[in-house]
Amino acid sequence: MSSNLIARSKYTKGPRETGGLSCFGPPGLTSPVAAAFCAPNLGDNGHRGQTMQQAIGAVILAFYLALMALLAPVARLVLARRAARGREDRLRWREKLGVAGAARPGGQLIWLHAASVGELASVVGLVAALCNARPGVALLVTTSTETSARLAAERLPAPVLHQYLPLDLPGAVARFLDHWRPDVAVWVESEFWPRLIERTAARNIPMVLVNARMSDRSARRWQKVRGLAQRLLGHFGQVFAQDAQTARHLAALGLPPERLHALGSLKETAAPLPFDTAERDRLAGLWAGRPRWLAASTHAGEETAVLAAHRIAKRAMPDLLLILAPRHPERGAAVAAEARAAGFALAMRAGGLGEAATADVYLADTLGEMGLWFNLAPIAFLGGSLAPIGGHNPYEPVAQGAAVVHGPHVGNFREIYTRLAAAGGAREVAGADALADALGQLLANGAAAARAQGEAARAVVSANGEATRNAMLAGIFTALDSPAGRRWL
Repeated sequence: MSSNLIARSKYTKGPRETGGLSCFGPPGLTSPVAAAFCAPNLGDNGHRGQTMQQAIGAVILAFYLALMALLAPVARLVLARRAARGREDRLRWREKLGVAGAARPGGQLIWLHAASVGELASVVGLVAALCNARPGVALLVTTSTETSARLAAERLPAPVLHQYLPLDLPGAVARFLDHWRPDVAVWVESEFWPRLIERTAARNIPMVLVNARMSDRSARRWQKVRGLAQRLLGHFGQVFAQDAQTARHLAALGLPPERLHALGSLKETAAPLPFDTAERDRLAGLWAGRPRWLAASTHAGEETAVLAAHRIAKRAMPDLLLILAPRHPERGAAVAAEARAAGFALAMRAGGLGEAATADVYLADTLGEMGLWFNLAPIAFLGGSLAPIGGHNPYEPVAQGAAVVHGPHVGNFREIYTRLAAAGGAREVAGADALADALGQLLANGAAAARAQGEAARAVVSANGEATRNAMLAGIFTALDSPAGRRWL
């Protein structure tokens, strides 16, 4: 790869210099307002003056930074109260104020931020590859939620450090960067915190954005503040997009093509979701001989079509079992009421209500067990696709070998669904009747067609996954080996 992989921001020439940034605006402006007038160069030929969009973006950024600074004095009180009420990690909430919970190891350090569970799960393989390729380099992973912190403890390799991401406040950001002094900052997907990005760039810390994803809806929103988006994106030396759709959106926001790569998703390399093998064996024994299918991550209104399809399919397969896992388990009571009203015998995972062995519908109204359901069902209908939600990612069921069925609304993951369909690795259905037909075909002959479809999908995903991860590793290491990345040695 070329030397352009160094993730340092390039800045325009302007009438004055402030902290390495080329700034516009009247002399004497102080942070955070002055920072808002410092515009990064997003093109090889440089800016020829501020555009209206850049000016608007600068004002929005200045307002945001000033507002967050005003909120800083109450942050400690708010976090302490939330921790006392069990809504923050009671032992580690100060990390969100930039107070480190561990010492910084010597030598180079790669900092990787994955906002929550989904983002963290997607980069576990990348983190392991980083550890294996550069065992002498320390790794710090930050996340924002307690659930993701627990996942980090369970799935990250032992040498990797975990901290909560600091709030986007002046003191918290400064303390975090002062203590950890990262040599490279790697951001995952699409969570941007303006002050943290700005201050990281101001310290000449190379930044790389991996697994970037932007839906059509998000792109429309960012276009309304294009100048701000252009500024923040301009601090990333290399951006690795999940698909061509995201790459087009990022280019439209002003990201130069030489920094942009549309390779694929890290979720293609992710290991299957973990599950309790003893519980898997217990339920498999309980349902031995019964054909079964999963409706995963369903949204309000979709359960009606799912239950109707289940009723139709049961005419040919009376013992058919539906495992129904709504996207939001707190909707469990409403979904259960709908299933009972439709005349189905129901069992509920939460609370152990009903007879699971003889149930028509098993309501999986719990969190953190999706790996179990994907493993138990040879077919996974993915919700958010009959309703105009945009769909959910198919990588997790594919990793378990499940045959993926989905509705027409999959715009958030259009490219991977297109690739799967072309290889016979996914089926689209428009409603209850088509879903019932798909179930009958896939479950025939001991679910032979479901297994074949699952294998076709895995072949599609595995073919691209390793190349994607290797390209991202190369980008990160090029930044790490740059003069900026080696300044602490």
